[in-house]
Amino acid sequence: MVRWIIFITLFGILDLYAFQALRTVTKNNWLQVAYWVITILVIGNFVFHYFGFNRSDGFSHAHAYAFGFFIAILVPKMILAISMIGEDIVRVPLAIYRYFTEGDTAKGNYFATRRQFISQLALGLAAIPFTSILYGIYKGKYNYKVLKYTLHFEDLPKAFDGYKLTQISDIHSGSFDNMDKVRYAVDLINEQQSDVILFTGDIVNNKAEELVPYKDVFNKLKAKDGMFSVLGNHDYGDYVKWGSEHAKVQNLEDLKELQKQIGFKLLLNESKYLEKDGEKIALVGVENWGAGGFKKAGDLKQAAAQIKKEDFKILMSHDPSHWEQEVIKDDYHYHLTLSGHTHGMQFGIEIPGWFKWSPVKWRYKYWAGIYKEMGQYINVNRGFGYLAFPGRVGIWPEITVIELKKGTVNS
Repeated sequence: MVRWIIFITLFGILDLYAFQALRTVTKNNWLQVAYWVITILVIGNFVFHYFGFNRSDGFSHAHAYAFGFFIAILVPKMILAISMIGEDIVRVPLAIYRYFTEGDTAKGNYFATRRQFISQLALGLAAIPFTSILYGIYKGKYNYKVLKYTLHFEDLPKAFDGYKLTQISDIHSGSFDNMDKVRYAVDLINEQQSDVILFTGDIVNNKAEELVPYKDVFNKLKAKDGMFSVLGNHDYGDYVKWGSEHAKVQNLEDLKELQKQIGFKLLLNESKYLEKDGEKIALVGVENWGAGGFKKAGDLKQAAAQIKKEDFKILMSHDPSHWEQEVIKDDYHYHLTLSGHTHGMQFGIEIPGWFKWSPVKWRYKYWAGIYKEMGQYINVNRGFGYLAFPGRVGIWPEITVIELKKGTVNS
């Protein structure tokens, strides 16, 4: 109850400021009533789902949309409120000055009238995130992009020159609400005709049962050299309450079995050689290892125990903080690491090949795309699905295709 009161009080103050922009621009009573009706409905729905959230079940679609529409009105209101507060930085000192210099002659009207231009500008600016967020919820979450990279390695076995791999990550099947869009994405993956498909974790939000409706969709994935996967932090069921420890353990076993039925070979701190024309490269898969309080089940030494130091190596590790903190310093030299986890925060601005930005960069140094450190590469996939917020704005769902080439190392 206390946090509910605090939330409503803070949002109420924010809303009163934001409403002043609309009231300055229009005196239409219907628009003003509509503003408050929509606000009350969205906030009421959010409070109902958020404060009544049962962690034993995890987030439902209703929770996600309640959160999504809340964000859709929160961000524009913040822009409006900041604009109005900015205007008050001028209006308040001026009102104080008039109070002491004009006294009764001001007849109590010490505050200057809000300028319509400022409110119009604020409403225009607020409309940008509002429409963008609604687009992200309606269409952006299924706006799949195929991103292609070519990476050169001097020590790549000759037989693997031109070898193609497709990486997907962060499926989060429990969030999906459109089977046809997921089928389309699976077809798009198959169209790449890569030699191998590699999935880097978080196939569900919390429970294995989320994957069941989509099992017959994902088992259409095909690659001539097979499909391999690792676990992400959400796959362990750590974010919901279970009736017993046995139930939690059984959930993970069910998840492993479902991945097997789909066609994935799950690598649990282990390795596998990919062979071609008598040569081979090592594929290494670790369980989740994440900095900042995330699960650290990954064991790089154990995973690489059956391969040689001089092997060409591809590492699958869900969280890119593992690469930053352990992998690039390891003397085994992992040529290419594939990660996901960040989702690019599902929000940002990106102009391919020129500019990319997301608030997640303040949490993760390596958050989207290809990076190089100490002669080693990592690709951080932006994610196939979505979590919590039921959409994507500017950072679209990703299918990564990487071609390995033998030759001079990329600069």
